[in-house]
Amino acid sequence: MDKEIIVKDKKFRQSISSDEIQKNVKRVVDEINRDYAGGDIRFVGILNGAFIFAADLLKNITVDCNIDFVKVSSYSGTSTTGEVTELIGLNKDIAGKDVIIVEDIIETGITMSNVLKMLKNLGARSVKIAILVFKPETFKGDFKIDYIGIRMPKSFIIGYGFDYDGYYRNLPAIYSLVED
Repeated sequence: MDKEIIVKDKKFRQSISSDEIQKNVKRVVDEINRDYAGGDIRFVGILNGAFIFAADLLKNITVDCNIDFVKVSSYSGTSTTGEVTELIGLNKDIAGKDVIIVEDIIETGITMSNVLKMLKNLGARSVKIAILVFKPETFKGDFKIDYIGIRMPKSFIIGYGFDYDGYYRNLPAIYSLVED
């Protein structure tokens, strides 16, 4: 794959290779396997962006687990709207269970704050967060992120589950928007 691509008149440059992504996913997997050795985890993946990260994560988890998905959104195009809408709910009972939310990215924390509140209201015993990408300079949340794959500066990204108006999630690497 080229190091630069053009998407809808915008230039993106590869910022994280597929190999680097997999190395960081493995590190997160190792941390979860260590922390939950002998345990039982309920993963909750956030659609649509986290599906690739969730798949790579779960196929390497060695403790008992299952996964369900919720769909929420706070984006339109390349910017956040600030509004979170739950579109699909949980199908499994999480009361009294250890839950790990699997998310592709946390920028402001708006989406995650709402998901945390929802899962705590459903009676989860514990709720932790595993994300692939964290952008600390835009984070406004008041919660702990337990498992972080990659820290990145503020930029719009595509690839490995990240999209631009629904497209380019399938790219194996992560590309950052090149500002003019």
